[in-house]
Amino acid sequence: MTDTPIGNRLAVCSWSLQAATPHELAERLHATGISRVQLALDPLRENPAVWGGTEAVLKQAGIAIVSGMFGCVGEDYSTLETIRQTGGIAPDETWERNLENIRATVEIAGKLGLKLVTFHAGFVPHDPASPGFVKMVARLRTVAEIFSAAGILPGLETGQETADGLAYLLEELRHPDVVVNFDPANMLLYGKGDPIEAVRVLAPWIRQVHVKDANQTSVPGTWGEEVAVGAGQVDWPAFFSTLAAAGFTGDIVIEREAGDQRVADIRQAREVVLSSIR
Repeated sequence: MTDTPIGNRLAVCSWSLQAATPHELAERLHATGISRVQLALDPLRENPAVWGGTEAVLKQAGIAIVSGMFGCVGEDYSTLETIRQTGGIAPDETWERNLENIRATVEIAGKLGLKLVTFHAGFVPHDPASPGFVKMVARLRTVAEIFSAAGILPGLETGQETADGLAYLLEELRHPDVVVNFDPANMLLYGKGDPIEAVRVLAPWIRQVHVKDANQTSVPGTWGEEVAVGAGQVDWPAFFSTLAAAGFTGDIVIEREAGDQRVADIRQAREVVLSSIR
């Protein structure tokens, strides 16, 4: 996929490790065997007394921060319908608070020297002529300009829309700095199509990928099930070969958001990645 060894492109999502302090995060990262991290920035903004020294702690531990992530106000992942109503920057009632948080997050990311920060934009209406679609495009442009002014790329997480729907949104947005963080498991969890075909559609925008696995639901309208990498329906050799064919050279970030053996599952994911890329 690139001359850079794959092991040097691996990272872990900090929130997967459920650490209560920067030191605990560093310890758990070392336990995974990976010394690169995508850092959740909300704790640094919300609780600087605990997380304000994260950069120094991770640097001393030999851990590199490869990108950031932030969540939006009031997101409720209880069901597909609740996240449709509450997710991202779509809801009017949380837009102003989200915008305030985004400005603060960009300031933090800039001080950390980050070049990519990802988030879930929220539900994108299927009808491009609908007021909701037009509003989402306008809000994304506002967010993109805030990031662009700081020299940071905003990355949209795949999730509630199909690959074709997201590609159409990006084409309508016409903003060169807005990119995609591709999560194959989310395509399955949300029931939004085949992850491999989605890579082909979104390849021009993909700058980072998440390594997470899932099984689709058998009950339409309900969540699929996240499982350990290698135990789900993502075809990992096909996933990485498709990325390679598209010229992808970005970071490969392991994410685990379920289960009670996160370190072990991340170590397993690392082995799956290394065995899938030949």
